[in-house]
Amino acid sequence: MSAGSEASIPDRKPWRHGDACILVHFRLTPKSSKDAIEGVTSTSDGPAFQARVRAVPEHGAANAALEQLVARWLDLPKRSVSLAKGGKSRLKALQIDGEPAELDRLLEIKARELQR
Repeated sequence: MSAGSEASIPDRKPWRHGDACILVHFRLTPKSSKDAIEGVTSTSDGPAFQARVRAVPEHGAANAALEQLVARWLDLPKRSVSLAKGGKSRLKALQIDGEPAELDRLLEIKARELQR
């Protein structure tokens, strides 16, 4: 089983619904050669999107870079994406504000694109 298929999107998603938002889980690799979301991986907390950012993990720079990357990836305003959990951890939860059903549909599409 490949790393991209370990976390089955239909069965266990790397996100869950909140109140007027979605909480999305990421495994972040800072100081990378590029900014990218590369797939879904298994973590000790369940499935998470694998993200890489060029920013260093100092003074919140990598967290801010992740927020910007996710906003661009989902084509949402930056103000819609904020760190909810994991400020000093590689495992992060981002809160994405908006209509949960629409965000769920958008994340399903993005997750399927990553599996190709």
